[in-house]
Amino acid sequence: MKYFFGLILFTFITSLIGFQIQTDYRKIHFHSIVVDAHNDVVGRMMSGEDISVKTSHGHSDLPRFLDGGVDVQIFSIFVSPRQPAKEYYSIANRQIDAIESFIKRSDGKAAFGNSADEIKKLVIAGKFVAMLGIEGGHIIQNDITKLDHFYKRGVRYMTLTWNNSTSWSTSANDETQQSGKSKKKGLSKLGIKIVKHMNEIGMIVDVSHVGEKTFWDVINVTTKPIIASHSSIYTICPNKRNLKNEQIRAIAKNGGMVCVNFAPFFIDSGFAAKEKLMLEKNKERVDEFRAQQKNDVKLKEKTLSQFLHKEYAEILPSVKQLVDHIDHVAKLVGIDYVGLGSDYDGISVAPAGMEDVTCYPKITEELVRRGYSESDIKKILGENFLRVLKHNEG
Repeated sequence: MKYFFGLILFTFITSLIGFQIQTDYRKIHFHSIVVDAHNDVVGRMMSGEDISVKTSHGHSDLPRFLDGGVDVQIFSIFVSPRQPAKEYYSIANRQIDAIESFIKRSDGKAAFGNSADEIKKLVIAGKFVAMLGIEGGHIIQNDITKLDHFYKRGVRYMTLTWNNSTSWSTSANDETQQSGKSKKKGLSKLGIKIVKHMNEIGMIVDVSHVGEKTFWDVINVTTKPIIASHSSIYTICPNKRNLKNEQIRAIAKNGGMVCVNFAPFFIDSGFAAKEKLMLEKNKERVDEFRAQQKNDVKLKEKTLSQFLHKEYAEILPSVKQLVDHIDHVAKLVGIDYVGLGSDYDGISVAPAGMEDVTCYPKITEELVRRGYSESDIKKILGENFLRVLKHNEG
């Protein structure tokens, strides 16, 4: 009988603790300023989608941002280097036009925020705040004056390279795939001028995608805190796009921050092999699906991961594995130097449980479960980014 009542008491206490955690994490999450440093939904806007209303696919739209407690989203201005170089600048401006149009259609729910203080005021007023970041320095076409133009239009960071190098900075992709014997790596004289000018006008230098030589050149040149807007941790998942411990330490010493990327390829070192094997096993189904997509408008909106939902569910990294990357930075250099940079709508598939932007509270739940304090969680969710933004202003 004592055992029976003891079991009941244990079950009750366990349930109570679980309920308390659930209550606490939602309260913490929705009372924090949540900032995501990188989202590629602009590509969908350029295809004619209206994300001011609920959409049936992709990772992001305004109703879902609000459901997920996302207060500030930095929208990526990305132009594929496959586009004619002479059109980079105009395409980027049209993307900014599309975001401005989205804000106008939001019925007053969304607004641009261009400074840390302005963002805080807008969030207090109940607004969803849009910010802009350029992904890929090729967009400025080797012209420093274009930085001034984009700053005036609201751009507050620039990723120096995408996967392609520029004439003034080398990417992680090129630095790891080329011997470099005949090609200088890192920042050129123009690259150094660009970093210094970004410091002067208050545009944050973003080192996601850049090669290690470029990274260390930036560290030696910049006078303002930098960010890695969507990068994860090399020690956990060795990938050329992830950051090594010495880089993370340098970012912390600089006063910057690492915004963890949600892409399974950057979270789980075994994911690529698992996916390859899974797709090989389902080759006939995959081929049939892709053939049907060509003639079915509805299927064109469906991703391969949605079609093979059960199969992907078995191989995707978990929320816990994602938070391991946040945890690593916090333990290595401190809580002040880590945040979120999902890469939603730029990644083909997200971790299990993080299917779209409504799922951000699950990160907070896992942080609470690991014993992070409310003040520390608020730093991770957004305060760290606002600090870096503030230190770059003026």
